[in-house]
Amino acid sequence: ECVEWEVTDGGGSEIMKWNGWGYSDSKFLFNKKGQAEFTGKRYRLSGMIIPGLKDWMEGTFGANLQHKTPATPLLTSSAVQPATLNKAFLEELKSTGIPFSHDAEDRVFRAHGHCLHEIFALREGKFGRVPDMVVWPNCHNDVVKIVELACKHNVCVIPYGGGTSVSSALECPPEETRSIVSLDTSQMNRILWIDEKNLTAHVEAGIVGQDLERLLNESGYCTGHEPDSMEFSSLGGWVATRASGMKKNIYGNIEDLVIHIRMVTPRGVIEKSCQGPRMSTGPDIHHFIMGSEGTLGVVTEVTMKIRPMPEYQKYGSVVFPNFEQGVACLREVAKQRCAPASIRLMDNEQFKFGHALKPQVSSIFTSFLDGLKTFYITKFKGFDPNRLCVATLLFEGDREKVLQHEKQVYDIAAKFGGLAAGEDNGQRGYMLTFVIAYLRDLGMDYYVIGESFETSVPWDRVLDICRNVKARIIQECKDKGVQFPPLSTCRVTQTYDTGACVYFYFAFNYRGLSDPVHVYEQVEHAAREEILANGGSLSHHHGVGKLRKEWMRDTVSNVGVGMLKSVKDYVDPDNIFGNRNLL
Repeated sequence: ECVEWEVTDGGGSEIMKWNGWGYSDSKFLFNKKGQAEFTGKRYRLSGMIIPGLKDWMEGTFGANLQHKTPATPLLTSSAVQPATLNKAFLEELKSTGIPFSHDAEDRVFRAHGHCLHEIFALREGKFGRVPDMVVWPNCHNDVVKIVELACKHNVCVIPYGGGTSVSSALECPPEETRSIVSLDTSQMNRILWIDEKNLTAHVEAGIVGQDLERLLNESGYCTGHEPDSMEFSSLGGWVATRASGMKKNIYGNIEDLVIHIRMVTPRGVIEKSCQGPRMSTGPDIHHFIMGSEGTLGVVTEVTMKIRPMPEYQKYGSVVFPNFEQGVACLREVAKQRCAPASIRLMDNEQFKFGHALKPQVSSIFTSFLDGLKTFYITKFKGFDPNRLCVATLLFEGDREKVLQHEKQVYDIAAKFGGLAAGEDNGQRGYMLTFVIAYLRDLGMDYYVIGESFETSVPWDRVLDICRNVKARIIQECKDKGVQFPPLSTCRVTQTYDTGACVYFYFAFNYRGLSDPVHVYEQVEHAAREEILANGGSLSHHHGVGKLRKEWMRDTVSNVGVGMLKSVKDYVDPDNIFGNRNLL
C-alpha cells in the first residue's frame, strides 16, 4: 500500500513550511487581544487559547510583543544561486524516467535541516549553497541507477529523508564545485511485506514515522519507535543517525529494532544473506551503516521488528519536591529494571514552561480543581514552587500488568517524596513534545532564539552535568553580552542500567546583539565542551553531522577515526556521498 505524501509536486512546499518547523497551517501566534493561540487542526492544542504564554515569554525573556522580527514570507527564486547542472548526468537521468527538479523552491527546501543558524538564515531570505537538483526515486532499483550515474559523471549525492536533522548534516559544503543532487526518498514509502510468524516488517526507508505506525496499526502492529520528530523523520534517517525513541524501554533503540538493511553504495549494494535474529560473523556490518549519516550510501529498505499493538495505554505524572529526588527515583526505577514505556523528568524551569502552555480551561470547576491541586502540593505538602519538578510517565501493555506496573513505579516514587499528579499532566507532557519546535518559531518572531541538544551520561554524573551545563550557559550568555537572562533548562528523557539521556534547552532574547547567531553558536559550543568535561557523550541520538565532528577524535580516538575513514575510502573512493558529515 502506497502512502502519498500530501504534496502536489513532490516538493513538500504546500503542506510544510519552507522556513520553519512543521505544517504550514500549524503555528503559535498572538491574537489582537495579545493572547497566544495555536492554529490549525492537527494537534490537541490546535484552535486553543493559551492564556499563560504571553506572561511567561515576557517574564522569562524580557520579550515585548511590540518588538517583532517577522520572517520573510515568500521565497524569491532570484535570491537562490542558479543551479550548476551536469549536462551528461541530466541527459542519462532523463532516459531513466526518474522524476527530478531544479526548481529553486524544491532545492531550498532540501538544503537544510533544523539547526538554529539554518532556520534563522531562511527567515531572513538568505541562502548559501543549495543542491543543484532534486531526484525522487520510487524504489531500490531507482536508487541503484541514480548512484551508478552519479559515479559515472562525478556528481555529488546528498540523501534526504524527512529533513529534521539538527546537526547541519544536510547543509551543502560551500566548497563543493561538482553538481550536488539531493536524493529525496519520500516516494519510497511502502511497507513491502509483514511477516506475522516472525513479527517483522520489510519497509522502504523513505517512510516517515507517523505513516509507518499508522499503516502497521491498521494490521494490528507497531514498531514502538517514537522519536520526538516522528511526524516528519524517516526510517532511513533513523538508521543513518542511530536514532532513539521515547518508548525505547519496551521496544529498544533503532539498533535493537533493525534486523536487516539494504544500502546502495558507489561499490554496490550492501546487505546480509540472512535475516536471523543474531549472528557471530565478525564485526556487524549494520553498525557501519547505522550512524553513517549519508556518507557511505543510501539506505533503501529495512527489515525491522514489529510487536502486536498494546491493548492498554496509560499516562501518569509524579511531582517531586526537587530535581535531586526526581533523579534518585529514576535511578531506582532503572536499577529495579521496572521502567515504564517512557519516563521523563523535567526540571523546575521546564515545569513552569509546561504550565505556561496550559490551554484555557472551559469550566470554572476544572480551574478550581487545578487551583486546589496547586494549593495542596505547595501549601499542604510544603513543596517550593521554585524547586519542584515533574516526571511524566507512559505505561503500555496488557491491562492487568500495566496496573501492577504502575503501582510498583508509584511506590518507588513515594520513597523519594514523589506525589502522583494525575494522568492529564502526564498526557499533556507528551503532547507538548510535538509542539515545542513550533514554539521556537514563535520566539524568533520576537527576538528570542533557542535550541535543544542532548547527551548520555553515567548515573553518578547526571546531577553534576545538569547543574554545570545550565550554569555554563548562563555564564557564557553574560560574558558574550546577552542583555537579558537566558532560559537554561533540562530534562532526563531516557534511562538505562548504567546511565541516562539528558536533554538541554536554552534560549535568550537577542535584542541589542549585532550577530545573534554567532553568539548563540559560541554559547552552544561552550555547552558542548562542558558536557564532554562532565563525562557526557557527544550525542545520544541526534548524531554528529558537521556540527559536532571536531570532537570525533576525542570521542572515538585517532585509530577509531582512521577506521571510519578507511571504510569511507573503500566504499566511496571518489566521495560521491560528499556531504562531509562525521569526518
